[in-house]
Amino acid sequence: MTEPKPDIVFIITDQQRYDTIAALGASHMDTPNIDRLVRNGVSFEQCHVTAPSCVPCRASLFTGYYPHTNGVLANGQPWSKTWVTELARAGYHCVNIGKMHTIPYDAKAGFHERYVVENKDRYMEGRWFFDEWDKALASHGLKKQQRESYRKFPDYKDRLGAFTWDLPPALQSDNFIGETTCWWLETKPVEKPLFLTVGFPGPHPPYDPTPEMAEKYMARDVPLPEVSDEELAALAGPWIAKREHDVEVDHDSVAWKLKPTEAELKRMRSFYYANMEMIDTQVGRILDALEARGNMENTIIIFTSDHGDNLGDHGLSQKWAPYDQVTRVPMIISAPGRFDGGRSLSQMVQLFDLGPTILEWAGVVPDPTFEAISLNPALRGEAFAGRSHVFCEQAGDVNMTGASYLTMVRSETHKLVHFRGSDEGQLFDLVADPGERVNLWSDPAHAPVKQALLNELLEFHIESTMHTRNARHLIVSPPGEDAWQ
Repeated sequence: MTEPKPDIVFIITDQQRYDTIAALGASHMDTPNIDRLVRNGVSFEQCHVTAPSCVPCRASLFTGYYPHTNGVLANGQPWSKTWVTELARAGYHCVNIGKMHTIPYDAKAGFHERYVVENKDRYMEGRWFFDEWDKALASHGLKKQQRESYRKFPDYKDRLGAFTWDLPPALQSDNFIGETTCWWLETKPVEKPLFLTVGFPGPHPPYDPTPEMAEKYMARDVPLPEVSDEELAALAGPWIAKREHDVEVDHDSVAWKLKPTEAELKRMRSFYYANMEMIDTQVGRILDALEARGNMENTIIIFTSDHGDNLGDHGLSQKWAPYDQVTRVPMIISAPGRFDGGRSLSQMVQLFDLGPTILEWAGVVPDPTFEAISLNPALRGEAFAGRSHVFCEQAGDVNMTGASYLTMVRSETHKLVHFRGSDEGQLFDLVADPGERVNLWSDPAHAPVKQALLNELLEFHIESTMHTRNARHLIVSPPGEDAWQ
């Protein structure tokens, strides 16, 4: 008798750093529900994203290709073809609740049902798109808190994106996503195996916890960035330009400051961490709803994020710069009846490796042109070398005024960032300098390491081109074909 295909529940947050889960070492956090997943599951300690911002990372994750291959290198660029279609063909009922960040926002992207909730502070693109959260607020005669209202605060430029959610708590975006997911699980009978993607909008800014949760974290010690004048002076040119740009333009309700005070940084980080505990609470509610459905013994749960947030580290706001605070994300896979739990794996992997891993659970053979690799050998406890190097790339976003395209390559011991058309770059010794504060790009003593990593970048692009030379039809629809299906 053939075993029934597992239900797959994929929970993904937006802009969550690795150091935000108590069971993974974040002693300043209370995350009892995600901690349950850690105790019962397999945690990948070195999972790195393929792009340091939302849209290119998610397009990479849901296609199985690096950004330069699928052509999505910046926020706002259209994408909608995904491997979710293959799950549907394999007999899965595919549902998305919350953020996917397809462009257009409401593209089907292979799902049978979508309940779209996008950025908490849409402004650059899709500003007038009315998503499910907007509709819920409107049904109560309300409008979401966002930039136009925050700008009226007399201390707006001192808040660094941190504001309490002062509307009804149930209508805060992450609470709304948790509630909607539980409603769906409690009311929708599905006889097919389920693929459910839950996209929380937080802790992406504005950092907007409810007041009592904000007070909780304001009352405790939280880690604050340690940035010296020497580090700021030695930043690569594109990041100096980004700092200046982020002061002039308030992206996502974050008006940045070149020299924020300790109190301002404390509030920003406290609100961010408070937002994470609110997400944890909703994860607990979702786990309870899954238990009530009675199929937990055949359910695989994934918890991860699309990228992190500098939160003032290196003097930087938000993402785009591929420091480990941005590229390294938590990734937990919990299925106690299928994979031995309570394990942490230190091998390097990339977030988009989840694609072929999920397809194999559904009995689908991943396309051989995928650049993502399956994590199932590691999950089964078999020999698994992981990746010798991980890569991350970004081009054309509005914040990157000082670089048209960057590529990061990271080994277990070193990281290099290459800026297109520039003699400037970044090189870090991750063993001697895990905080990535001392740039060795121009240090003659490290020239051999620098050249070796530049050679890895060259091989990366050559191998990518050859490996995916027959994949274009899988990424770009022919003329006349609806790419949204």
